[in-house]
Amino acid sequence: MFKFLFRGRDKDAVVETQRQSFERIVSELNEAIDALPVKPSVTLDPESGHITLHLPEHMPDEALALPAPEGDATSANETPEAVTQAAETKVA
Repeated sequence: MFKFLFRGRDKDAVVETQRQSFERIVSELNEAIDALPVKPSVTLDPESGHITLHLPEHMPDEALALPAPEGDATSANETPEAVTQAAETKVA
């Protein structure tokens, strides 16, 4: 009845050493940086040992999520009828 509790217990858990864990993390970080079209600058603080990435203001994938520029006559919240009516009142 409780066989589902013991499934997968026959495999031993893989335990990483701190060196293996750190090497894996650095390798994954390098792969992620390699995939970026704009490379960040990297700073290492020797006192704290912290790594800081200085990224551009907007990443390429974030540019797709930005709102449309303001001041456009055909913004998404205006219907075609409203644009036509506004144009007619300006002409008349």
